[in-house]
Formats: sequence, structure tokens, C-alpha cells
Amino acid sequence: MLVGQSCLISRALPSFCEQESKWLYMTYQLLEITNSKRPPGVVPGEQGEAMKSKRTKSPNPQGPSLVEEPASPPNESDCQGHGGGENSDSNSLISAVGRDNSINCLLHCSRSDYGALASLNRSFRSLIRSGELYKLRRQYGITEHWVYFSCSVLEWVAYDPYRERWITLPRMPHNDCFMYADKESLAVGTELLVFGKEITSHVVLRYSILTNSWSPGLEMNSPRCLFGSAGLGEKAIVAGGTDAQGTILNSAELYNSETQKWETLPSMNKPRKMCSGIFMDKKFYVIGGMASNTELLTCGEEYDLEKGIWRVIPNMSSGLNGVAGAPPLVAVVNNELYAADYAEKEVRKYDKENNSWITLGRLPERPDSMNGWGLAFRACGERLIVIGGARAMGGGTIELNSWIPKEGPPEWNLIASKHLGSFVYNCAVMGC
Repeated sequence: MLVGQSCLISRALPSFCEQESKWLYMTYQLLEITNSKRPPGVVPGEQGEAMKSKRTKSPNPQGPSLVEEPASPPNESDCQGHGGGENSDSNSLISAVGRDNSINCLLHCSRSDYGALASLNRSFRSLIRSGELYKLRRQYGITEHWVYFSCSVLEWVAYDPYRERWITLPRMPHNDCFMYADKESLAVGTELLVFGKEITSHVVLRYSILTNSWSPGLEMNSPRCLFGSAGLGEKAIVAGGTDAQGTILNSAELYNSETQKWETLPSMNKPRKMCSGIFMDKKFYVIGGMASNTELLTCGEEYDLEKGIWRVIPNMSSGLNGVAGAPPLVAVVNNELYAADYAEKEVRKYDKENNSWITLGRLPERPDSMNGWGLAFRACGERLIVIGGARAMGGGTIELNSWIPKEGPPEWNLIASKHLGSFVYNCAVMGC
């Protein structure tokens, strides 16, 4: 199993002659990947099932658009793209097949390879750092999901389940107040956003996979913490939470990672904090939470992106969390909603027609939690992942257990483990 940094450039640029030989090799390798029936998103093991991505039409333009209808992908047999074979200067892409075909080949590479590809020459580096490849991958439905999580307040790691590879992110900037405040995380587009607090204000830190660096993120129109959120492509929605004075909010906002802007949405029917957010069936849902420090909410709310309205769903989160517990641990795979009942250590599935929960079976036995805190339950492509560890002196080991939902009770597979600790502070899944 490889362990590496997530930086784009790991060595000096090669000489021109070295580039030419590498281009020939890379052209062969890339065309092999392009013509292969197995997409780069196939995960080793688990019966070779691929993580599929969904293509959906754009919502009504009157509401915020979260999903785009992809255009036709470039013709893979078209060798007359820009920068064709006659162009062999050191700033070209794969000159033997042309720029358009070069880009089309790169789209079908695993994003684990982008760091090595960026070291070939300036054009590869510029292309990958521009984010253009990720925009095209999103349009053509080519998605790989990596899980990012933190077991130490300022340190983050990522796990690539396709290559079974760990990636260490740069350490977050040190800030004493930020370290000890409540934090939320959200993956959107090619960014990981971490939200926290200073003494009297909120802070957003932004990690970009394009630059492998942290920078200040853009604050919301109504800064908050303890909110519910979810990302879909390059956009995300946050709802509820508390402001700097502790007031519980019913407001919601949409974030666009490409424009770096927040847009205020209509407010929910009920203010709530400590809630969870998910996307399902082209709609955004807020589940559970607290209306006050003592009042537990069992209702959910559904936001229709086309109509721009919220609808209350009674008893949607009944039994999923307690007054002193973590927000509901929920995840969506193939437009089906699942929950981890941390009290009973069970997995449940939501019955949309009857607005009820069906118990499927057990969670993995080893991961512990403190009323749900310290345990992550996430959708990662076509699989559900449980991240956590057994409590131990001197750190402990984090385990990633995976299950691709199908008929019958869950059958968890241990896909990775690492000596990082035993408590997950924050977790997000980035699909790009």
C-alpha cells in the first residue's frame, strides 16, 4: 500500500529528451486506459463493482442549479485537436495525438496519477492546476470518491479506495481558538472547507486539491456553526446551525466553489442546530437536530431546488439521535438513504413511501463512539463507509469498513487501517 503526499509536483521537471520518451509511453498507457472497458473508478475487490456516477438534467433555471446536463464528450478517434503532432515544443501535451485527445485521455486517468502527470511539463502542470479536467470529468460523469478525515485537530488525511492509497494533507494553519471550537467540514468541487470559530467570529479554511494548500475561505452571508450540509458537484447547501451569539438559525445558503460565492436561500420552517444534510432525488434534506438545548427535533425538511420551497417531513429522524448525542449519522447511496444507529450499533434504511426506518443489520463491531461522536458514516460512491477505531491508550488505529448495499444484511469489509488515533473529529467525501 502506497503512502504519499498529495502535492502536484514531487520532482524537478525532466529534460526535453526525457519528456519525449515519456510522452510516447504515456500516450500508449493513456490510450490503453481510454479504450479499456474498466473505468478508472473501479475499486479493487468487492466483486469488481465500479462506483458509478449519475447524470441528471438541470433544475428549473428559476432556482439555484446544482446539477448540469453534460455535453457530448470529445470524440476519442479525432486526432486533429489543437497542438497536433507537428507541435513538439516542451509546452505541448501529448503531441502525437493532439491536445483534444490528450485531454480526453487524461479524463480517463485516475486522479491519483495527476500529480505524476503534472511533472511532465508546464502545460500538463497548468492544465491540472487550472481545474479544467475536473470540470470536464464532472460533465461526462467520471467521478472518483476519496474520503478525507481528521483524527487530530489540525491534521487531515485522505484515502483513495481505487488505488488503496493514503494521502497526507498539509497541516492546517495554527489557531488556538479555532483548535478548540466546534468544527464542521464540507467537500465541494475540488475543495475541502473546514468551518470553525475564533473568539467572536467564525472562520473558514479552504483546502484545494489543485494547489495542495490551505487558504482562508469565503465566509457565509450568515456565518454559523453546528449546521447541516451536503455537496453535489461544484455546489453545496448549508442549513440551520447557530450564529456567533448562539442563536439557533433557520436560514440556508448555497455555495458555488467555481465562483467562490454564497447565495442566500429561502429559510427553513424550523430553526435547528446539530442537524445533518443530504442530497437525494435531486432535493436537499435536513434531518434531525435540536430546536433548543433541550428540545430534540424528529422531523426533517425537504428543499425543492426547482420550486425554491421547504416542506416539513414529520418523524423523519425519529430514533436516530438523542439530546446528548451526535447529529444523525446518515448517508445516501444510489438515491437510497441509510443511517447508523450508534446506540444500537445497527444500520437502517429509509422507506420513502412509508416514512419509516427498516433495520438491515449490524454496524462493524470494532469502531467505538461516544454517543455517536468520533464515528464517521459516509457514502463513498456506491459504498457505505464506517470510519472509527477502538478506544486505546497511546493513540489507537483507525479502520475503514465498507459495504456496497444489496439484498440481505450488511457484510462489512475492512478496506484500510492506519495508526492515527481512534476518534474521528471531522469527515467529508470528495467526488471529482
